Amino acid sequence: MEIKDRLRMIMDSHKLNAGSFADKIGVQRSNVSHVLSGRNKPSFDFVEKLLRAFPRVSAEWLFTGKQGKKEAEDFELLTDKLAGVPVRKSGFDAVCEDDKAFGTEKKIVKTLVFYDDFTFDVFLPNEK
Repeated sequence: MEIKDRLRMIMDSHKLNAGSFADKIGVQRSNVSHVLSGRNKPSFDFVEKLLRAFPRVSAEWLFTGKQGKKEAEDFELLTDKLAGVPVRKSGFDAVCEDDKAFGTEKKIVKTLVFYDDFTFDVFLPNEK
């Protein structure tokens, strides 16, 4: 996977097209187009603006596709902390349970699966 593919992942996860992505990070739309097409590699200025606009994106992941050591440690720490936390139902969950009692039927619209290597899959139900 190349950097242009990881840029597409960022755009997809934020539901941005190339133009709105360029506007968000503060570069010319043609710059984004050239990077996504593979014509040019992103400049330092491009990457710096991207990382400022999306602070949760790891520079190491952006360049190499690998999760950084700090991110891996943070992930392990977070999962260790969450392992013993009991799940509490919020007001929204309680409302949803009330809906079940009334027989309302809900349909799955989209399922997202996130992996620890910062990739993800989107599953859409078959429309019949």
